[in-house]
Amino acid sequence: MDTLKLSIVTPNGPIFNEDVKTVTLPGKEGEFGVLPGHASLVSSLTVGVIVIEKANSTEAIAINWGHVKVSETSVDVLADGAVALTQGPGSETAKNIDAAKELVNSVKDANVSLAAVEAKINSFA
Repeated sequence: MDTLKLSIVTPNGPIFNEDVKTVTLPGKEGEFGVLPGHASLVSSLTVGVIVIEKANSTEAIAINWGHVKVSETSVDVLADGAVALTQGPGSETAKNIDAAKELVNSVKDANVSLAAVEAKINSFA
């Protein structure tokens, strides 16, 4: 099975670094998906949810803004702030969802539908 190496880093350090099947990112011009073999690109990211599909599970991470560099074999995300929304070892999902909502609401960008982002966050509750 083809996979991508996904790395998500914030100023506080790395929060995700694994092989994934696909990743969906909140680009400035709208969401876009990345599969193995994707054309190289660099894009700005806006407030939203990164949806990560692994071999046997789906994870999500809310971000406030950042940048992504995509190559055929890897996706590197630099985010200003990020909160994991799905349960992992030792995580507290409800607290993380509240923290994600706070992170999203801290963004003052008129071009972003915050209600749509919060609805996506709530879908992982």
